[in-house]
Amino acid sequence: MKKGWNKYKFKELVHFQPSVKLQKGEEYWFIPMEDIEEKNSYVFPKQKKVFDGSSGAKFSDGDIIFSRITPCLQNGKITQAILGQGQSGFGSTEYFVFRGKKRIVDQKFLFYFVTSNAFTGSAINSMVGASGRQRADKGYINNLDLLLPPIDEQEKVGTILSLYDDLILNNSKRISILEKMAQQIFREWFVRMRFPGYENTRFVKGIPVDWKIQSIGETVNVLMGQSPKSEFYNEDGVGLPFHQGVGSYGNIYPNHDVFCSVNGRIANEGDILFSVRAPVGRLNLADRKLIIGRGLSAMNHKKGFNSFLFHFLKYQFSREDIIGNGAIFNSVGKDELKGFKYYAPTDKLIQDFEEKVIPIDGAIKNLYHQIKLLQSTRDKLLPRLISGQLSVEHLTKKLQETA
Repeated sequence: MKKGWNKYKFKELVHFQPSVKLQKGEEYWFIPMEDIEEKNSYVFPKQKKVFDGSSGAKFSDGDIIFSRITPCLQNGKITQAILGQGQSGFGSTEYFVFRGKKRIVDQKFLFYFVTSNAFTGSAINSMVGASGRQRADKGYINNLDLLLPPIDEQEKVGTILSLYDDLILNNSKRISILEKMAQQIFREWFVRMRFPGYENTRFVKGIPVDWKIQSIGETVNVLMGQSPKSEFYNEDGVGLPFHQGVGSYGNIYPNHDVFCSVNGRIANEGDILFSVRAPVGRLNLADRKLIIGRGLSAMNHKKGFNSFLFHFLKYQFSREDIIGNGAIFNSVGKDELKGFKYYAPTDKLIQDFEEKVIPIDGAIKNLYHQIKLLQSTRDKLLPRLISGQLSVEHLTKKLQETA
């Protein structure tokens, strides 16, 4: 055993499902499972809900939310709740909540420890229940034997790794600002009709006279997905990435976890991925050539106006499932999707919009790639730092030498 390191049971380190007092009938932050992004160290709540006294997980600012159910745990839905100092919230019954015991474990270090493959692998191995609905076992996790460095070393490791996450968070915030800027331009020009030269434009019933009613099928290439047989799926990188639906969506680009070794319906880099099964209308962008399954369609504008098309679809389908049918799950077919009609602006106006927005889209793409690089570097350092294979002092020295 390394000098100063100690062995603990997990239950000795944490408050597992810590006590959080919420008043029935009062509003608190609410975090559903879908708001937790895979391998994202922070989650900021988007909504408040009235607490009805249910058995959902309760947490306070800074607590660790650990998804215990398959496939959420395998996909890395583990995060820290950022609610605001002194604030509390609640969420899914499928969350474990961890809070480190003071003077034993540093909360930042604890977060990176429970996201490590060693810990999550043990949690996955503990899963019990019916196939497809298996859950990590609390008793098994509580009794895991763990080896930890002294608290001062934990704090150093937590600080180093959180620097990467802080940079990721800052870039994510910048992306959010840029996305809002682009969408605001779209709304100003094509919803509020305050486009350049609108003062000298003739309108009829609020629509410029030179805009034409067109269907998506007239202006957009639409490719509906088709799922190959599952025997050709793999997680070893053989073939092209395969995406069945929104389950693999990221913020902008999808996460490539499953591949397909045979050819299928192919979306090319830059194509817009549009979900055609519930929730209809959710968007991502293809960052490379990939295969799409039945839950997706791939779209691109026939005249190359993909930035306009993306923001048009984002606005039109901001309220999901506005088209589609299905007795159980809402869905939309090719004919219905291609037949969706709208007032199409002039090509000149769309070109002017693209000139403004394409640089914004480019900046977003660059920030996204920076985030991926930071995540990759963090994930390589994490197991070495928390296991003591790499000391903070040695890492700091190497960084100074390469600066």
